[in-house]
Amino acid sequence: MNDLTCVIVGGGHVGLHSLKAIKEETRGMANGRRIRFVLIDKQPGHMRKMLLFRPAVGQEEIMIPWTHYSFSEGVEFVQGKVTFVDSGEKQIRYEDAQGDHACIQFDLLVVAAGSIVRQPEPDRGGIVLTDPQTAVDIRERWRANLRKAAGETNAEERKRLMAIAVAGAGISGVETSAELALEMRKEASSLGLNPSDITVYLLSGQKRLFLEGPEKVAKKLDQVLGECGVTVLYNRKVMQAEAGAVKLSNGDRLPVGLCIWTIGLIPNPALRSMGLPLTPEGQVLVDECYRVKGAPGVYSIGDCARIVDPRNGKADLMRAGEGVLQAERLGKIVMADLEGRPAPVHKSASSILDFFCIGLGENRGFVWGGKWGLSMIITGSLGWKIRKLAWDKGSMLR
Repeated sequence: MNDLTCVIVGGGHVGLHSLKAIKEETRGMANGRRIRFVLIDKQPGHMRKMLLFRPAVGQEEIMIPWTHYSFSEGVEFVQGKVTFVDSGEKQIRYEDAQGDHACIQFDLLVVAAGSIVRQPEPDRGGIVLTDPQTAVDIRERWRANLRKAAGETNAEERKRLMAIAVAGAGISGVETSAELALEMRKEASSLGLNPSDITVYLLSGQKRLFLEGPEKVAKKLDQVLGECGVTVLYNRKVMQAEAGAVKLSNGDRLPVGLCIWTIGLIPNPALRSMGLPLTPEGQVLVDECYRVKGAPGVYSIGDCARIVDPRNGKADLMRAGEGVLQAERLGKIVMADLEGRPAPVHKSASSILDFFCIGLGENRGFVWGGKWGLSMIITGSLGWKIRKLAWDKGSMLR
């Protein structure tokens, strides 16, 4: 009897958790047939996208080799980009790292293609934090500016060189701005500059931070960011990053040495060419058991899928925590489908507890949990430990 082939598209945190969950749940067998596992991703290893800002402030390596993971034993890794899913013929087409085109037959397919960083119009200037290389470019830019500032005699120009604007105040923008402020202060001190002259502006188009939680939590987060050296400007969007300044939506011009865009995520645009049913926003349409509509044996979870809790009609957010829980449930769903019995259905994490954690630099974190109108806030080193635990769990490092 022939083996079954299970292909996982996407080696981000959701793809890795899916692979592990299905392997453990099935133990590599289904109905007397061995399951062959194939993981395909355009990266040569697992990129810790949640830590993309880290190379922008230091030299932390955020790429983990596939072989690091114990459950990778017996898994075939293919570096390539999926171009089309033929659900009728149960075949995916892909382009490998050398640019050659090939196909893989599948019995089970999990699409966990994730999301990418949203980019502004190309003529708006600045630099977008999209990948490890742009992160390195950002680090080199602000460090070069500080070196120039150390030799600058004009006080206004020195102040400009020591200032950065971060456009976009979601969690990524908050974490990026906080880490930058702390690291830039260290670098300024080493160059003989006054660390208190470092200015990191976090530009928000909203009236407050953290719209997912209560206003009092947003105020606390603003306070903690201020302690990190971040100045939050509300109801202001960056319209244009010009030479030496950013032009804001209220007409102000803010002198800065660098503008960094962190304006959120969108579903992976590669999905639009794969032939799968999508929402207008570009997410894969799935049922309450993550099955892709009209495509037997095909599942999709994570940022790339529109996943709704059938109990309350609430859609999951593009967050690592939701994706991990979906992956754990997917293992049980796949096994149930293989055995022809009822499968568990999706249940949103927020129906149990609203929970967010944010990193603000080493030994500084911000954690909020909410249920039944009650709030819990944890800051400082304990908040940092919780955030680091979440990062490591997402990338399966513990």
